[in-house]
Amino acid sequence: MWIKDEDFIRLKVPMTKFETRIISLALLDIKEGDVLLDIGAGTGSISVQASKLGAKVIAVEKDKDAIEVFKSNIEKFNVDIQVINKRAEDVILNLDFDKCFIGGTDGNINFILELIDKKLKKGGIIVANFVTNKYIQMVEKLKDYEVEIRLLNISKYDGVLYRANNPIFIVKAVKN
Repeated sequence: MWIKDEDFIRLKVPMTKFETRIISLALLDIKEGDVLLDIGAGTGSISVQASKLGAKVIAVEKDKDAIEVFKSNIEKFNVDIQVINKRAEDVILNLDFDKCFIGGTDGNINFILELIDKKLKKGGIIVANFVTNKYIQMVEKLKDYEVEIRLLNISKYDGVLYRANNPIFIVKAVKN
């Protein structure tokens, strides 16, 4: 059911890692028939896994190299995902979705959140992953949301030492 990191085609494209992916999807509470908007989709690891869980997925990624890797993963995992090769802020208002995952914003988180807020209905969920705490400022933009913040620290044993991955901030916001 859960796809491992090594099963994705990645090359040099950023990818949401296994443990972070599972927790983020669990926080999104993906159900059959949900419409998920994946912003900054990278390799498509969130999109592919959400599709396998029954969501209809719309993925937005501005990087052409990432789009090629993403399309390879769509083919490999035989999923139907709408992929849009544009900046998120150029398309959000034209899309309908119940849930939103934010993996990358190119530093434009505040404006993107304003746009998402215009489209997301009451009970809609946003989950965002960040590697720096400067993005926690986004919480100030989420006044009409119930917000939870987690810091995920994962270390993997390599036979000699535990090797730490970068800590990841996971923000979940449910629209009131």
